[in-house]
Amino acid sequence: MRVLADPLRLQIITLLAHETLCTTHLVDETGARQTNLSNHLRVLREARVVETEPCGRFTYYRLRPEVIEELAGVLGELAATARATAETGRKRAC
Repeated sequence: MRVLADPLRLQIITLLAHETLCTTHLVDETGARQTNLSNHLRVLREARVVETEPCGRFTYYRLRPEVIEELAGVLGELAATARATAETGRKRAC
């Protein structure tokens, strides 16, 4: 979750949800500096949120939807647990 908490990384994955883009396109779309963007893309690659596809002298980035789906599932389960806890009023004794 920490990987996706950064506003620029969230913007990147939002853009990649719609299409596969190279760094040049991502710089144009986000307005971020190329070095800053590359650092964020490295974090996303290392977390396996995105994958790369070389194409000539460019590298294209693609979102891995299964990672986002897995995270959504975990968050959904946590929300359901919290809802059930709130409804039962369960508290740990001090």
